[in-house]
Amino acid sequence: MLKNDRKIANTNLMLYFLGRMVSDTGTSVQMVIMPLYIIDAGGSAATVGLFSFLYLMPALLVYPFAGVFGDRLNRKKIMVVTDLSSAVVILGLAFGAYTNRMNLTLLLAVQIIVSLLYGLFDPATKGMLPQLVAKEELTRANSNLATLRIFANLLGPVIGTLLYASRGITVVLFINGISFLLSGISEMLIRYKHVKQESAKGLSGFAADLSEGIRVILANKVIGKLCVFLLAISALIQPVYSVVLPLFFRIRLEYSDAQYGYLQMVIIMGALLGSILMGLLFGKEKNEAKPLLVGCSLLLCTMLVFSILLFPYSLALIGNGTVLYFALLIVVFCLLTAAIMFINVPINTYIQRATPNEYMSRVFSIVGMITKGGSPLGALIYGIVLSGIEMYWAVLSATLLIMLISIKFFTSFSKIHDL
Repeated sequence: MLKNDRKIANTNLMLYFLGRMVSDTGTSVQMVIMPLYIIDAGGSAATVGLFSFLYLMPALLVYPFAGVFGDRLNRKKIMVVTDLSSAVVILGLAFGAYTNRMNLTLLLAVQIIVSLLYGLFDPATKGMLPQLVAKEELTRANSNLATLRIFANLLGPVIGTLLYASRGITVVLFINGISFLLSGISEMLIRYKHVKQESAKGLSGFAADLSEGIRVILANKVIGKLCVFLLAISALIQPVYSVVLPLFFRIRLEYSDAQYGYLQMVIIMGALLGSILMGLLFGKEKNEAKPLLVGCSLLLCTMLVFSILLFPYSLALIGNGTVLYFALLIVVFCLLTAAIMFINVPINTYIQRATPNEYMSRVFSIVGMITKGGSPLGALIYGIVLSGIEMYWAVLSATLLIMLISIKFFTSFSKIHDL
């Protein structure tokens, strides 16, 4: 690569990273405060749950269509338009809060719009990254992006809590709106050339494009298996954070709410640690199987240790509410979250390397819908299961199931020479 071309590529990547980090920080600032604001405004737990549901579900519903748009249209323009539109909507909500016209109904309606815009934004931005860096640099780029996004999620709660306590909801919304505006401006500066593709017009042409994306996934045995594996991880592991840990902490353990907050910070720090180590250890790795194997091994070990810690014998032996037990929880969840990063980064990298550019957004939209849909499904299943059996048996069963899935997953890889 020529020196000038490399300089342009580095500038493009920096602008891309800057846009994602700024908007992620603003979103994190708002999302951590919204449950508090809803309760302060007279909302119930059901309203908080509905808001969380609307944060993700509209985006999942629009994902398949967004993938087609991301491959047909200019991905840079999609990113800029959706970010600027989000800025306008959220700044409008901030003005409503400033003039005392905001209510919970308006807040939920705006959340639906923002979620739909994110659903359009995400496949385009994932499809664009492989066009900004060389294939051999994708692992490092994905690792760096994950690190920046996690750092944004660390900053968000701190900034959001301080702003809400001192300035109120108006300033929080204003900061988020400005973050989307700055993100859109940074994306405008990216030098990007859209390659127009021939596609059939009308509803039938749209359906044909969508079915082509599905065929690409089905035709690549590795991507298909990765989708199934990510779905299993999402359904069996993610609810450990959202369902098992809060219940266990509140019902079985004798720690304060502040300590629960510390544990949540450790979880984010674990993701940050995992993304940094992923870039340092495997940034130049051309084969995604090695970091994926490391991630799966670490995931199984930490889940097994956590299931053992849940047993009453462990609580009695180590001591409920002791510093030692809390330290063990910190280590387990830090390593568990790091393991998930060792799984997610190489999977994203492989999909980016294996997918032709003209199908990139469609493939990522379908993969995203499958994998992110596993989390609410898994949370529902965990809720039903935990009402009938003890928590430690449920987590141990999930660990053994993930172990079987992982063995089957890597055994099948030995027969496929793509990796």
